[in-house]
Amino acid sequence: MLETLYDRDFQLWLDRTIHQLKNREFGSLDIEHLIEELTDLGKSEKNALRGNLTILLAHLLKLQIQHDAPDTMKASWYDSVIEHRQRVLDNLSDTPSLQSFLSEAIEKAYPNARKVAIKEAKLAKLGVRMPEESEYPTTCPFAIEQILNEDFYGL
Repeated sequence: MLETLYDRDFQLWLDRTIHQLKNREFGSLDIEHLIEELTDLGKSEKNALRGNLTILLAHLLKLQIQHDAPDTMKASWYDSVIEHRQRVLDNLSDTPSLQSFLSEAIEKAYPNARKVAIKEAKLAKLGVRMPEESEYPTTCPFAIEQILNEDFYGL
């Protein structure tokens, strides 16, 4: 199999592809790799949304379940909720078609968010109550409206 420019130097391939598109040189495009990259770009957008939802949901869960944690601990969870909710809102604003993927993204992100919340709780310092794993719901307890609501913190 011959090594292509795509395999040898991705950035050069990308620059050349952009040049070919701008100059309408469609016949010389590397269609196979262009399709692959566009497909991956779509996956990347979905993965970014799912990743931000995972952290957002994990910290909403922690705020809900570990409501008795010291304020100093909860402060970082609030900060994380604010940051990752904004990232989710930005994802949805930049790519409105992701709205149709939101329910699925939450469904896929929640099990990982639950794992993160449980693992982080196990790292709690002495004197902080360590919740039982059974206290963490196995399905997402938050509605989409709550997840996206900038004033909602799981309480």
